Amino acid sequence: MEEGPYKYIRDGAGKVCRVIRIGTRKSQLARIQTDSVADKLKELYPDIHLEIVGMSTTGDKILDTALSKIGEKSLFTKELENALERNEVDLVVHSLKDLPTTLPPGFTIGAVLKRESPHDAVVLHPKNVGKTLDTLPENSVIGTSSLRRAAQLKKRFPHLEFKDIRGNLNTRLKKLDEKEDFAAIILAAAGLRRMGWENRISQILEPEDCMYAVGQGALAVEVRARDADILEMVSILHDPDTVLRCIAERAFLKHLEGGCSVPVAVHTEVKDSQLYLTGAVYSLDGSESLKDTMQTSITKSCFHLCLPLGVTANKMSGEVQDRAERLGVDLANLLLSKGAKEILTVARQLNDAR
Repeated sequence: MEEGPYKYIRDGAGKVCRVIRIGTRKSQLARIQTDSVADKLKELYPDIHLEIVGMSTTGDKILDTALSKIGEKSLFTKELENALERNEVDLVVHSLKDLPTTLPPGFTIGAVLKRESPHDAVVLHPKNVGKTLDTLPENSVIGTSSLRRAAQLKKRFPHLEFKDIRGNLNTRLKKLDEKEDFAAIILAAAGLRRMGWENRISQILEPEDCMYAVGQGALAVEVRARDADILEMVSILHDPDTVLRCIAERAFLKHLEGGCSVPVAVHTEVKDSQLYLTGAVYSLDGSESLKDTMQTSITKSCFHLCLPLGVTANKMSGEVQDRAERLGVDLANLLLSKGAKEILTVARQLNDAR
């Protein structure tokens, strides 16, 4: 039964219950990620009824063009947000790295879950098992759709070549295994682990080889900012350390005005009540780069604040969230003062001209 924007059903005892509809992309990985969030909510609220609504996004449909060339920021999120706006779903589960740093008006991130490994992983063609990027033969072709990965790895492994590879995880692994086009591909370790394909990981790239994307490895739950009950329900899923790390990372990217059309990378950690943020920008070929690290204290206290950066974490100290955001902005300003804007502008122009 529908009543206004909400959907209700009668349970076995004849009681009327509201159905919470969760929007997700249709890919196998997106479904696994969404199911994991739904399972957590069911565990915490056994009486709620959940319905999962799968949809295809622009990024899922355009598979013959590099992500960085499509020029649309909300490639994997727009259709899901449209459904949220039309009240067809009540919350949406995203990979946080797909979410633009500015959300549409009226939306907020209601939960950022505990982060899986944010690092990138090397998956080798079966004939190269036992090798690493260092030991692959000269001119071996590595598949990646990410300018960030290619820029860092070109500099670190100059004997390798890098080519675009698109498609969901299943498609990319199939392209690797069934053809001879690629010696290896680079994928997010988090996705491989969630799919249960950890045995395909030949090498984890540490930050000195390849820093990761903003928000990589974290799942975000996006909701309508006005839905206080939904916000309250999902807020219990927040992981405080992940929230602070991702606020700092997203503030850094937003202040640089970066996106998937320029190579920007980060590394964060929480240690001894300090939040450390390392951020870098690269030219497309990796020959030019700027990198620095800053830190801020995050001793924890508790009071309410909703952040302008689009994360609502009412159970966490507002002051600490502000500090995480300020850290990202300060680090971006430091790199901008050293010439980051010029590097990113050239990278964007070269990418557009390719």
